[in-house]
Amino acid sequence: MKSGIRTCLLGGAMSVGLVVTGPAFAAECIAPANPGGGWDFTCRTIGKIMFDIGAVDKPIQVTNMAGGGGGLAYSHVVNERNDDGELIVAASSATATRLAQNAYAGHTADQVRFLGAIGADPGIIAVAADSPFQSLGDLLDAVKADPSSVTFAGGSAAGGFDHLKVLMALGRVGFTDITRVKYIGVDGGADAITQTIGGHTQAMTGDMSEVVGFLKAGDIRVIAVFTEERVPGFEQIPTAREQGVDIVSVNWRGLYVPKGISADDHAKWSDALAKVAASPEWAEAMVANGLAPFTLVGDGFETWLGGVIGEIETLSREIGVIK
Repeated sequence: MKSGIRTCLLGGAMSVGLVVTGPAFAAECIAPANPGGGWDFTCRTIGKIMFDIGAVDKPIQVTNMAGGGGGLAYSHVVNERNDDGELIVAASSATATRLAQNAYAGHTADQVRFLGAIGADPGIIAVAADSPFQSLGDLLDAVKADPSSVTFAGGSAAGGFDHLKVLMALGRVGFTDITRVKYIGVDGGADAITQTIGGHTQAMTGDMSEVVGFLKAGDIRVIAVFTEERVPGFEQIPTAREQGVDIVSVNWRGLYVPKGISADDHAKWSDALAKVAASPEWAEAMVANGLAPFTLVGDGFETWLGGVIGEIETLSREIGVIK
């Protein structure tokens, strides 16, 4: 409901209502999940900052629409809200992965417009503190020499984003026999780290936010972060690119809008998102929530995302996740 106007009848016999005006919502942000997750954070935080810094003139209403790993919201936007210029929707790397793997009932990425990403949870590779692997190159060389000698643990199922990050990195160094890569999907990043610390697996693939506590405790070493530059606060961790592995793989946080909206509405939301990205309020929110800078807004983001989706689709077919 975009209007916050409510009519209260004072007294059962009164025929005249008293109109009480609450917040009038200018727009809506759909979080394709229940409250408390990453998509909910994206809608609530970005929407609030848009209003706080004057990028929009009224508060943005948040609607939680869980179902199908984001598929219910995606279908709703495509089929029922295609020309709604007052609608934005939270998205992330999970959105791209599920589109690439045809998990949204035949829907494709070109049925909406992706505005951009303005923050990310950096992808990482970690090993136990006493691991013989001192660099990403050491680890990937070991896989290339004998795939059976290295097992990775991650918090996503086989074919999920944690698994795919490893396959992408190996592809960059010329290893193509990806069906031989050993990967165990467990119930979350903490379980993956426990497997690695205990020696059951040789490396953990996940996101920076999952490993911070273990890293500070000295239980693990992060041998690579998959960002363009080193992560603020973790400058001791080299990027994969610094080590000759040309990969940027992050769990980005961003938005999409209905495809059929006007050019003016698209420009309005792109400008608003760019203003949030440049604001000190967003910088503070990233630090507070363990996100790294990752700003790519506009046509460049859609081009980049198209490449990512294409790569995920290819890898997913090779390992049998999709036919």
